Amino acid sequence: MVDGILRAINRTRGTILCERLEPAGGVAGRGRGLLGRNRLEPGHGMLFRRGRLEPFMLMHMFFMRFAIDIVFLDRAGRVIRINRELRPWRISSLVLGARWALELEAGAAARAATRIGDLIAFETAE
Repeated sequence: MVDGILRAINRTRGTILCERLEPAGGVAGRGRGLLGRNRLEPGHGMLFRRGRLEPFMLMHMFFMRFAIDIVFLDRAGRVIRINRELRPWRISSLVLGARWALELEAGAAARAATRIGDLIAFETAE
């Protein structure tokens, strides 16, 4: 599910949450994330998976240059928390039970009408 570029679809609302979602990769990729970028292109984002031994997810915005939305999903792909327009030098919510975190351009969650409890599915992007 995390190889190659994916599309994140909000099955509950029938909307596209993210058109081009790239996996963060292993530990090094997760540590680097979106650092060094000046912005996210519209419709682009990054997918993070919680480590096997980590009991929660917590994302940081240290050294970031722009605000983002972070959507946290449980094992089943249900939205359990949304941090909207998280600005640089902030820390996200600490989310117990989160398996995935989607870092998206600021406002993406609102544009896709995404809410807590929505089911998000992934498919290969074209």
